[in-house]
Amino acid sequence: METGAGGVQTGRMSYEELLTAAMLGRREEVARLLAAGAPAGLPQALYQAAVHGDADIVRALLAIGADPDLESGGDGEGLPLCAAACWGHLDAVNALLDGGADPDVREDAAGSAMTALHWAAAGDHLAVARALLGRGADPSLPDGAGNTALSRAAERGATAVVRVLLGHGAVPDARAFDHARRHAGLDIEAEVRARAGRHAPRDARISVRREEAEGGGVRVVAEVRDGAGRLRSETALGTGHAEIVRLLEARMDAESG
Repeated sequence: METGAGGVQTGRMSYEELLTAAMLGRREEVARLLAAGAPAGLPQALYQAAVHGDADIVRALLAIGADPDLESGGDGEGLPLCAAACWGHLDAVNALLDGGADPDVREDAAGSAMTALHWAAAGDHLAVARALLGRGADPSLPDGAGNTALSRAAERGATAVVRVLLGHGAVPDARAFDHARRHAGLDIEAEVRARAGRHAPRDARISVRREEAEGGGVRVVAEVRDGAGRLRSETALGTGHAEIVRLLEARMDAESG
């Protein structure tokens, strides 16, 4: 295998090193590898930087030619922008958008056909939703299951996100109404506990907490920990479904009047 500047091996070895450094947030190591000729064109390093919310590494990879609209191709991995939006990493989202990422590209991973805005709405990430809409994201696009960002936010009980989407021209649809009305009649704490338990390990302990959501309102979170106390997953829903029904009805009344 050849070696590049500084004795860094080129090809597969250097890219694996770059991928590891991006995954672990080792910014100086990423800079050293890129300066020594490590390939940035392969997409997994950018995805890992995005999913971990490291905007500095995202910018470094974009600066030497990484494609922000190329899916990672790794197991269960998709678009960098969708990854950053899913986890609410605003700085990484803005770095990708600044680097030319198209906010309306649909993610093919697992057949979801979701855009970054769908992920932000489903995760109740208000600041990310605002950033995407401010860069021209289309709130009317359906995902692979036929949900718009509005219906995703309505299902989540993300009242502030619903308001922002309506303010950017999202049109209330049957799914948004159905999600909001159905959840308005549920015990949200019992619902998140049940959802969390569906795929929990046999020895898991499930605890529920309440926290403030972005933009106000209450989010109920069910936390799953295994027998050793390690966090395995979290499931969350907002409690704003009744208010979302009111917002949707008010918008429909205004449009029909």
